[in-house]
Amino acid sequence: MTLLEDHKAAAAPTAPALESSIAAASSAILDTRKPDGHWVFELEADATIPAEYVLLRHYLAEPVDAVLEAKIGNYLRRIQNENGGWSLFYGHEFDMSASVKAYFALKMIGDSVDAPHMKKAREEMLRRGGAIKSNVFTRIMLALFGVVTWRAAPMMPVEIMLLPRWFPIHLTKISYWARTVIVPLLVLMNKKPRARNPLGVGIDELFLEDPKSIGMTAKAPHQSHLWFTGFSILDAVLRVVDPFFPKKSRQRAIDKAVAFVTERLNGVDGLGAIFPAMANTVMMHDLLGYPKDHPHYVLARQSIENLLVIKDDEAYCQPCVSPIWDTALAAHAMIEVGGEKAEALAKAALDWLKPKQVLDVEGDWIEKRPGVRPGGWAFQYNNAHYPDLDDTAVVVMAMDRARGTLQAGTKYDEAIARGREWLLGLQSKDGGWAAFDADNLEYYLNNIPFSDHGALLDPPTEDVTARCVSMLAQLGETAKTSEALARGIEYLRRTQLPDGSWFGRWGVNYIYGTWSVLCALNAAGVDHSDSVMAKGADWLISIQNSDGGWGEDGNSYRLDYKGYVKSETSASQTAWATLALMAAGKVDHPATQRGIAYLIQNQTKDGLWTEPQYTGGGFPRVFYLRYHGYSKFFPLWALARYRNLRNTNSRFVGIGM
Repeated sequence: MTLLEDHKAAAAPTAPALESSIAAASSAILDTRKPDGHWVFELEADATIPAEYVLLRHYLAEPVDAVLEAKIGNYLRRIQNENGGWSLFYGHEFDMSASVKAYFALKMIGDSVDAPHMKKAREEMLRRGGAIKSNVFTRIMLALFGVVTWRAAPMMPVEIMLLPRWFPIHLTKISYWARTVIVPLLVLMNKKPRARNPLGVGIDELFLEDPKSIGMTAKAPHQSHLWFTGFSILDAVLRVVDPFFPKKSRQRAIDKAVAFVTERLNGVDGLGAIFPAMANTVMMHDLLGYPKDHPHYVLARQSIENLLVIKDDEAYCQPCVSPIWDTALAAHAMIEVGGEKAEALAKAALDWLKPKQVLDVEGDWIEKRPGVRPGGWAFQYNNAHYPDLDDTAVVVMAMDRARGTLQAGTKYDEAIARGREWLLGLQSKDGGWAAFDADNLEYYLNNIPFSDHGALLDPPTEDVTARCVSMLAQLGETAKTSEALARGIEYLRRTQLPDGSWFGRWGVNYIYGTWSVLCALNAAGVDHSDSVMAKGADWLISIQNSDGGWGEDGNSYRLDYKGYVKSETSASQTAWATLALMAAGKVDHPATQRGIAYLIQNQTKDGLWTEPQYTGGGFPRVFYLRYHGYSKFFPLWALARYRNLRNTNSRFVGIGM
């Protein structure tokens, strides 16, 4: 039987099987809810964050927590690859920087270099050229520990803080995450401190050459030869003139960096609410002589502890936390499930979300959109300077659904109106929306030596644009009545790839992007027979796995992407694909039925799904995320949506997601 014939032969899941699956998943998810009504699931990255946590403690010469270090060591050893190295996501072969940091942390914890796992790791790294192949952030960490000299890292003068806005390099021209990481880092790179490192641990053995002889990084694959050469010349000039910078202006720049951090310290949620910025803040405060009981130091240090996930035998550090995102998506799933209990908990979740709206802080986004009133939601518990459009759109859509399905009346009207107002104000000039800023389009900056990761910017993307289009359409706007919506739809039409798919920046990858866009176009009233919709649905059908599910891994972000490559099925990606097909009018299509059947058949005894895959995006090709909640609420959402549509005569998805 061919795959096509197998598709045609698929039988629709039975109503009892659907109800049983939905009931089991609903019960399991409700049990994970926090007492105050919100959800927050673990957010796991790769080996780098827990490794950096260990190294930070030794940088500061904090008392050794042997129990905690042993648990982190267990975690790092468990996720080590068979080849000896460490990877960026499940199934990924090897990453040099992750491997260097994991090895360094394990050695710091006390693992012998002669232990089999350490020997294997070292041999694999040396076989691949050694630690000289590490990225810029790893080189900076190695310079702080004295393993390499500062010649191995790009020149980043702290005087960047004093540059005028019109200058080609300016903080307003880079993404929020880069901004919050770089500002305290500028102080560190200027003063070049040395880690206390009381155990005196080094990793010279990971180099094929004298690590002190290493110079600048080579051009990254995404970088232009011309631009990179120009910036490299500038780097060389800066190294020569750096000693001659006036001391007064240098101190003024440092003071401005400290003021930037202090204004955005964000309590125990930390600068930018992301680990790298928090860690740099702690090291900056330490370098500047802040006593350990200084309120700013205490807050900065505690923000990092709040990211730890400590279990019986293992522990790791999260890159950040995702309560707003998790709660909003879980609320959507509960609304979809329906019934008195699920709806009551959805209401409680929305009531928890409502006061989290940022209404009184003009964040960094105001630089490019002066006059726009705040009104967004952040991703984390608190991050008032950096709300994001994706979260805002998802929260607003959930609140809008509550006005009807949950009979919430006017309870959320003001929150919805302010969210819509802020989102409209952040639309970029190309018609799209980015995650945190507007018109962050200075692509040349990804060619500076510091940006070997290629993620210095926050330009509009298909997935975030789709979410914003979905929200506006769900609120009743149309392409005829709303210029913003019409421009958003045109952006989505323009960015569809020849095979019918769309890129997914914040989820892996083309499955995520295509799901987001098909939902948006459907909500915006684009006919299901329109070629843009039909091609997107046909692409999803064409890549369905033989088991009925869908899968895609982080390798799809490679620069030489030439089309979908078959990958192991995951529950969340299967849910996205089936939700997308339903939005495209294919509720009764065999591919949709087989996807729903896959979810039912692969549900575990606890009512949930097992998903080791990393289906969340951090930075393409550099940093990936495993959202532990994705395999819980997305499959439930898809099952409930399928049941609801099968029980109606319409088969039309009438909401934005």
